[in-house]
Amino acid sequence: MKQIILLVIAAILFIPCRGINLAKDSANTWADARWIAYQKLEDSLIVIPAIYPSTVNLGNKCKSRSIVPMFRKKFDVNNNIEKVSINICGLGHYELYINGNKVGNRFLSPGWSYYQKRCLYNSFDITKLIKNGNNAIGVIVGNGFYNINSERYRKLEVAYGYPKLIFNIIIKYTDGSIKNIVSDNNCKVTPSPITFSSIYGGEDYDATMEQMGWNTTEFDDSKWNMPVIINDNLEKLMLEEDYPLNIMKEIKAKQVIKSKTGRTIYDFGQNASAIISLKVKGNKGAQIRIRPDELVNDQFNITQASSGKPYEFNYILKGEGEEEWQPRFTYYGFRYADVEIIEPKDADNKTDIIELKMLHTSNSLPVVGSFSCSNPLFNQIFDLINWSIKSNLASVTTDCPHREKLGWLEQTHLMGPSIHYNFDIHTLYNKIVTDMIDSQLDNGLIPDIAPEYIPFDEGFRYSPEWGSAGVIIPWQIYKWYGDKEVLAKAYPMIKRYIEYLKNKLQNKILDYGLGDWYDLGPNHPGYAQLTPRALTATSIYYYDLQIAAQIANIMGYNDDFGKYNKLSGKIKDAFLKKFYNSKTGICSTGSQTSYAMSLYTGIIPKEDKELVLNNLVKSIADNDYALTAGDIGYHYLVCVLSDNGKSDVLYKMNNRSDRPGYGYQLKKGATSLTESWTALTDASNNHMMLGHLMEWLYAGLGGIYQEEFSIAYSDIIIAPKPVGDIKWVKCSYISIKGVISSEWELKDKTLTLNIEIPKNTSAKIIIPEEYKNATIKVIDSITQKQIDPKILNGAIKVNSGSYTIIAK
Repeated sequence: MKQIILLVIAAILFIPCRGINLAKDSANTWADARWIAYQKLEDSLIVIPAIYPSTVNLGNKCKSRSIVPMFRKKFDVNNNIEKVSINICGLGHYELYINGNKVGNRFLSPGWSYYQKRCLYNSFDITKLIKNGNNAIGVIVGNGFYNINSERYRKLEVAYGYPKLIFNIIIKYTDGSIKNIVSDNNCKVTPSPITFSSIYGGEDYDATMEQMGWNTTEFDDSKWNMPVIINDNLEKLMLEEDYPLNIMKEIKAKQVIKSKTGRTIYDFGQNASAIISLKVKGNKGAQIRIRPDELVNDQFNITQASSGKPYEFNYILKGEGEEEWQPRFTYYGFRYADVEIIEPKDADNKTDIIELKMLHTSNSLPVVGSFSCSNPLFNQIFDLINWSIKSNLASVTTDCPHREKLGWLEQTHLMGPSIHYNFDIHTLYNKIVTDMIDSQLDNGLIPDIAPEYIPFDEGFRYSPEWGSAGVIIPWQIYKWYGDKEVLAKAYPMIKRYIEYLKNKLQNKILDYGLGDWYDLGPNHPGYAQLTPRALTATSIYYYDLQIAAQIANIMGYNDDFGKYNKLSGKIKDAFLKKFYNSKTGICSTGSQTSYAMSLYTGIIPKEDKELVLNNLVKSIADNDYALTAGDIGYHYLVCVLSDNGKSDVLYKMNNRSDRPGYGYQLKKGATSLTESWTALTDASNNHMMLGHLMEWLYAGLGGIYQEEFSIAYSDIIIAPKPVGDIKWVKCSYISIKGVISSEWELKDKTLTLNIEIPKNTSAKIIIPEEYKNATIKVIDSITQKQIDPKILNGAIKVNSGSYTIIAK
C-alpha cells in the first residue's frame, strides 16, 4: 500500500500547467502582437518539406548558421494588479524570463508540431513575477526542428525560417481594465552567446559574449537592434495541451577513465536522453569540447557510430570564477562523454572541470505504474525497457533520442499498451492523433512519421503497419481513458486512410511496406526476413477495418459500419486463401509473426484457433524458445501467448541471456533497450520499439487488464500468472478510475493475492488454473472479515475495495 500511495503522490506532483489558457478573460489572445525576429530568411532559401542529406543539391540553402537571438522589452505597471498572464510562442523553442527570473522549468518548449498547419503556444500565470513600476521580459529563441542546417550531424535539412517570437502579456487590473504588452517593433534583439544550436548536431556557447542582466529592467539595451517584423498569420497558433519536457533526473559520473589513446571519458552508467551540466573554472577563452556517445569501442573511445556524428557540446569560458552551463535547445542519447580542454595559447593557469553531470530529459508525464518481482532478471528487463521508454517520450514518441528523434508511428500503437501502464499518455497520444491528422496526405495516406517533416522513400513513408496508427491509437485512447471526443476528431482521418488502403489492394491483399522490421533472421536486420510483408500488411488492414467498424457503430455511422464489416470479410477470405492451410493450421512461413498476427487480429477461424496456437507454441519450442519476431510481430506474439494461457512460454523465451533478447542485451552491458535483439554496435542502443514484454509484466505476471468490452477500466480483470521460479509479484497501475493493484506471493503451496479495485468499477479475479480446486478464502482488507465470494464462470466477482484472496 505504501508503494501505491507514493505513486499517487508522484502523479499529483508531476501535473504541470496542462495547456490551461490563462488569458481566457482577454478579448483577444494575441491583441496586436506580431511575429518578430533578428533576421528574416529569404524566400529563396526556404526549404519545406525537409530533405534527406546528400539526396538533393541545395546549393547555398541550409548552409549558414542561424543567429540564436535574445529579445527583450521593458514595460510599466501603474495600477493595482489582479492577474498577469502571458501567451507566448518561440519557434523552434524558447526560454522565457520575467524581471530576470526564468518562467517555468520547461525544456524544448513549445513541443514540435507540423509547422505548415499548426504551431503550439503556451500560457503562464506570471502575476507573482510582476511588480509595480518598471518590468522587463527577456526571451531566447533556438532552432529546434524549425531550422536544421547542414553543419554537423543531421537526419534532415529544413528551413521554415529563422528563429522568431510572438508574445502577449495580459495585465488585468483590479478595476477591470486590461493592458496588453505585445511583441512588436518596440522590442529589442541581439545575438545570444549561443553561437551554434541544432536539435541534431549539438550546441556551442561563448560565455565571453554574455551580457549580464540582459533580461532585467536595469539593463541598457541602447546598442541592441530593432527586430524584424515577420508577416506570418496567427491562425496556426494552437494552445499546447501536452505535458512539457523537463529535466527529470541528475546523474553524476560513475567513473572518469582514460581511454587507451589517452582521451578523458566520463561514464555516467546509464544510456538516456540527456544534456550535460558543466561546472568549470579556468582561463578566459578556454574551450571545453564534449562529445557524447552511448557506446565506447575496445579502445574505450567514443565513435558515435550508432547515434549520429558529429555531435558536440562546446563551451568557451569567460574566465570569471566558477562558471556553470547547460545546453538549452538540443539533446542526445548517451552514456559516455569524451571531454577535451583546449587552452588559449597565452594561458598562464590551468582550466579545471569541477563537475560534469548528465541531465536526463523527458516528457513530464505522470508515472502511473510500478512493477517488481522475485526474479532479478525480469526486474532488470523492466528497467531496461523503462529507460528506453523514458528516453523516447518527447513531443512525440521518438524511436531513439539521438540520430532520429522522429515520430515513427508503428511503435506508438504497438508499444502503446506497454507505455500506458507506466505513464499517463492521454494528452501525448491525443497530440499524436493531431500530428497524424495534420500530416495526412490529400490521397488519404498517413505517412510513417508524424509530424512528417520529411517525406521518406518507399516503405519508409507508406507502410500499412505504420500508418495504421491513425486507426489504432484513437481506439486505444478511447479504451484506456474513455475519451470519445478523440474518436470524433480522428474519424475523418480514419475514413480517408481506410479508403486509401482499399485502393492499394490487389486481389484483396496488400503487398508492400517494411513488414516485420528488424526481425531476427539470417541476414543483418532491416526489412522483414521471416514473414511475408503481405501477411503483416493485410492482417493489420483487416484489424483496422474491425476497429473502424466499431468506431462507426459508436458514432452512429451505420452505412460505414456495414461497409467496413463487409470489406473485412472479403479481406479475411483472401488472406486465408493465400496464407493459411486449414488442414495443418500452418500460417504462411510458420514464423512467430505469421502465427501471432493471424491469431491476434482474429483473421483465423474460431474453430481453428487452438490448432494454430499449438502450432505456434510447438514452433517456438522446436526453435529452443528463441526470439525471432521483430518490431511488428513481437507485440502480437506477447499478447497471444499471454492472453491464451501460455505465459510459461514467454517465461522460457525471456528468462535467459544465452540467446538474442533482453537478457542477452543486459549481458552485453546495455542499460536501455537496443534497436536489435543482438545489441548491434552499429544500430541504436536506446530504442523502445522491441519493449513489448513490458505489457506482459503488468497484464501477465501482475494480471492487471480490463474486460474485452470494458471502457476506461470500468470492468477490471485480475488474473496473475505464476510461472517458472517467480514467487512473488508487486504490481500497480493508476487507471483513469483510480489505483488498481495486484500483489501475490506463493509460499507453502499457498497463493496469497492482495488486490485493490477503484471506486465505480468491478473486477473479476481469475485464480491460476493450478489453484482453482484449492480452498479459497476472500477477506475484506479493511474489515478483515471473510466474505462469501460471488463465483461467475469460475472467476471471483468483487466490487470496488481492497481484498485478500487465499488459495491453499
